[in-house]
Amino acid sequence: MKSFILKGDIAYSISKERTEYLENAYLVCEDGVSKGVFRSLPEEYAHLPLSDRTGKLIIPGLVDLHIHAPQFAYRGLGMDMELLDWLNAYAFPEEAKYNDLAYAERAYTIFSQAMKNCATTRACVFSTLHKDATVLLMEQLEYSGIVSYVGKVNMDRESPESYKEASAEESLKSTREWIEETKGRFENTYPIITPRFVPSCTGELLKGLSELSEEYALPVQSHLSENPSEVELVRTLEPLCPFYGAVYEKYALFGGDKKTVMAHCVYSSDEEIRLMKQNGVYIAHCPASNMNVSSGIAPVRKYLDADLHIGLGSDVAGGQTESLFSTIVEAVQNSKLYWRVVDQKYPPLRFEEAFYLATKGGGSFFGKVGSFEEGYEFDALVFDDSRIRHPQKLSLPERLERLVYLGGDRRCMKEKYVRGTQIDLDE
Repeated sequence: MKSFILKGDIAYSISKERTEYLENAYLVCEDGVSKGVFRSLPEEYAHLPLSDRTGKLIIPGLVDLHIHAPQFAYRGLGMDMELLDWLNAYAFPEEAKYNDLAYAERAYTIFSQAMKNCATTRACVFSTLHKDATVLLMEQLEYSGIVSYVGKVNMDRESPESYKEASAEESLKSTREWIEETKGRFENTYPIITPRFVPSCTGELLKGLSELSEEYALPVQSHLSENPSEVELVRTLEPLCPFYGAVYEKYALFGGDKKTVMAHCVYSSDEEIRLMKQNGVYIAHCPASNMNVSSGIAPVRKYLDADLHIGLGSDVAGGQTESLFSTIVEAVQNSKLYWRVVDQKYPPLRFEEAFYLATKGGGSFFGKVGSFEEGYEFDALVFDDSRIRHPQKLSLPERLERLVYLGGDRRCMKEKYVRGTQIDLDE
């Protein structure tokens, strides 16, 4: 059923400055698309079935712009290490295991079930460099019901011999085969070109990936300016490029006619920021990961005020959880630290701004996604926040903020809709 009405207490972002709150309102879905939110039901929709969720809180689905599926298996481990050490100690050894399809199936089943049952309705997902395991992951995510871009990772240098492709030629051959095998196969799951990051990709590989992106009209995802050691490594490997993002730009993998999302951007220079804005590059702000692997504090207010495209990423397993409610909270907290410790020119995020990043801000990477405005794809979450007991009467904005800060995505979520289809949540 893709045409129906939900009645309840509704909150959604119009812009980063404006959040709409309507109590006892009607949210209309027709053919999987929102027709808008109404204080009284228009006669033209009176024939649609109505689900009365009076007293429940209804918000758009949340968008995760950066998560590593194979790392879900070891989330919460190695959180006292820096990025490059953590990659060598945990990420690369774990990801190498996905050459074993039996192991990959066990691990990806756990991951896809978690994505099905969390508040995320859209995600940009890294797989591993293994073609068959990446296909398996796409199959699992299709079953979960969420909409996702999934990338087969590419790596041909600066990586362990046990987890590195033999050559750029071999990496590109495998990537082409994966694209051919999966293009048009799924309703909700799509391929995305995924160079892991500049240190792990030669110029030959980056050039070839750019050509594949153009040939198949595919978007791009990678990492950018995450950690001081990583930035210095890029400077050593690519000395002719003036800044990290210039390497991607050199190979036409940095926005423009290729929709691109770059995770982190903790240490982006003014030149890099200008190029991101010029090219329409999306930033996936990953506050938990930036803290956990000692990367730093990203200047999210600076990016938001500059009108860059920006959303949130859980970045499991740099981030310890797939919960974007946690990421919203961490985004606000990180911005407070940046303001207090780094630069007081940039005020902390307001809660409503972080909520915008998790919905409409990141959702625009997927099109008209992340709001209940007319014409937006219908992704929605229904919460019974009465399960969070309190003695005082709260306004609707207060209820939403408390729900997010107190982890109501795990305790209170009752219904989840993606493109107008209700997902059967596990008990």
